[in-house]
Amino acid sequence: MVLLYAVIVAYFGLACDPNTGLVAYPAGCVAVILHPKKNKQTHILNTSSLTPGALVLLFVSAQIIDWMVLSLQSGHMPCVRVWDVAEQAQVAEVQCHKYGVACVAFSTNSSYIVSVGYQHDMTVSVWEWRKGTVIASNKVSSRVLSVSFSEDNSYFVTAGNRHVKFWYLDASKERRVNSTVPLIGRSGLLGEQRNSMFCGLSCGRGNMASSTYCITSSGLLCQFNSRRMLDAWVDLKVSMTTSARCLSVNEVFIFCGCADGTVRLFSPQNLHYITSLHRPHCLGVDITQGLQPGHLFVADPKAEYPDTLALTFDPVTRHLTCVYNDHSVYVWDVRDIKNVGKVYSALYHSGCVWSLETYPDMDLSRSCLPPGSFLTCSSDSTIRLWHSDPGLVQGTSCPRNLYSHDLLRIVYVGEDTQHLQTDGERGEGGGMDAKSGIRVLGISPDGQHLAAGDRNGNVHIFGLQFMDQLQKIEAHDSEVLCLEFSPAETGLHLLASASRDRLIHIFNMEKSYSLEQTVYDHSASITAIKFTEVLMVSCGADKSIYFRTAEQSSEGLNFARSHHVVEKTTLYDMDLDATHTHTAIACQDRNIRVYNVKSGKMKKCFKGSTSDEGTLLKVQMDPAGIYLATSCSDKSICIFDYESGECVATLFGHSGSSTLPPVSLLPLTVACLLFLPSLSSSSSHLFLPPISFFLPLPPVSLLPLTVACLSSSSCSP
Repeated sequence: MVLLYAVIVAYFGLACDPNTGLVAYPAGCVAVILHPKKNKQTHILNTSSLTPGALVLLFVSAQIIDWMVLSLQSGHMPCVRVWDVAEQAQVAEVQCHKYGVACVAFSTNSSYIVSVGYQHDMTVSVWEWRKGTVIASNKVSSRVLSVSFSEDNSYFVTAGNRHVKFWYLDASKERRVNSTVPLIGRSGLLGEQRNSMFCGLSCGRGNMASSTYCITSSGLLCQFNSRRMLDAWVDLKVSMTTSARCLSVNEVFIFCGCADGTVRLFSPQNLHYITSLHRPHCLGVDITQGLQPGHLFVADPKAEYPDTLALTFDPVTRHLTCVYNDHSVYVWDVRDIKNVGKVYSALYHSGCVWSLETYPDMDLSRSCLPPGSFLTCSSDSTIRLWHSDPGLVQGTSCPRNLYSHDLLRIVYVGEDTQHLQTDGERGEGGGMDAKSGIRVLGISPDGQHLAAGDRNGNVHIFGLQFMDQLQKIEAHDSEVLCLEFSPAETGLHLLASASRDRLIHIFNMEKSYSLEQTVYDHSASITAIKFTEVLMVSCGADKSIYFRTAEQSSEGLNFARSHHVVEKTTLYDMDLDATHTHTAIACQDRNIRVYNVKSGKMKKCFKGSTSDEGTLLKVQMDPAGIYLATSCSDKSICIFDYESGECVATLFGHSGSSTLPPVSLLPLTVACLLFLPSLSSSSSHLFLPPISFFLPLPPVSLLPLTVACLSSSSCSP
């Protein structure tokens, strides 16, 4: 399983293991364990039933025996879980918060875990995770953004909005008999910084173990002494509105993550400035130009750079891992701070992934893209070309670049680069996804053109040879929900687009995509269109299915209604079977209804989800006609035997509902289901990009893209 992910994390959502050099981060309900040098991933899958807006954050306890990952959730009655990395199994679980867990930390001896709830939860708890019991707890009135244990485990510190507090474990343990006792806490003496937002925190190490370091959102690095007094501070000198977000402290350096891709280095002994690291790529970078190592380090004074959101430092390999707010990840080699090098980097979508299309198999002489390529689009207004096999790309028109192992090209639709950055604050407050970006993709049967529908109703036509825009059609008054090219075997060269404005436009590809016909039948949003032979089938939120037949007249081609079926439930998606004689439709009542496209009569109906909750939102047929995959709003993917209707596998990985376009103020996101035929006639691959809510509560927005392998004998993620 490969995860092409995008992640925004608070600094406590990123961790490293000094013993192995591995880096851990969350991607939906999956904890990804990355080996940066080898570009290899392993995964820990949380299959528990998560509440809406649930997420995974990570902390690592580096031990000689094993390596533990700590995960937490948001939503009603969340849990904190501990996972053994080697065994990929959960070893402990505790539930001590009501609304969500804002931050967590292992003690340095790995005996305790401290968890802090969201502001409305107002609880900080310490528990012995091996026993699963809370040993001490107390209330905290301020919003907490960060927590850190001291090196000797005698206390930990929390920081947040006008809040720095020292909590003493030794005093609490002395009062404990066999029950939870109140935590003993003392507020830090903030002095002139009493009104600051402390967004990053770390206790000192080595000779500076008695000190505590914090950064403020206004751009100050602060040092507290052993008496909890604000002893010194220094200006990070980053002239931005929100200039500092995270820090990482070791015996030698303090790394401060700032706006505009800046990372400052300071001495923990005296807060003296040492140097600044290289910034990552600029926003809107053309990655196809990044073929030489020096391309990354060419500075452009007019360019904008993504903000640094998360840092973690590996003291053994001396690698610094950074996450930026455009969902990119970099691992820097800082063994020589005067000659910093890049070990690993990856660029991912910074918004909801709405659609995915694989490039069709064809002769290399006619192909525009390498075999096995696929494209995705997002609300970040980009279209991205991916490939997972490095060996097949060498020598093609899309050579490997120094920015990403998997990403071959980025097409920016529009000139506004602000969509490439995630706005909003970390933690309980966060920005909502704006109504922008590319909503749906379609690839022409000859592999020459790419159609992209945006959320403003425009249809963009790109040439896949050079990924240049050929046309922009102002087609609809609302977002484009589906695009469909007529198959080559029909003999037609048409493109159909449908929208929330209830219209279907049919364009003639041979006449420079001129408008051939507009269909007005539907009375609500149109959710799916399919062509087969001389037929066109559409369904929508008006619970209607229209079957139309192509007729040639003196005025040109016209699709006339042949059958009209009305169901009692909303119809969300549709796909044709391998013979193109039947269409399977995903319905709101969690059933799959199969219709004959010529007669319009229902052939069969079976349950499309193993759950009694939620709604079917996506359906995709296996090209071999063996399997059918469904996506449900309960965050699960189910694989069914198409003939018998029996569920043969269930896949998890979503951190929120995967659904069709938002119908309320909460912008949900789409999980695209796409089977890719493999070399073996008995197997295929299923692409699953599960995506989280963008809610005000969680401090993490996640965009994982999962590739799972299915065969005729077994179906497992």
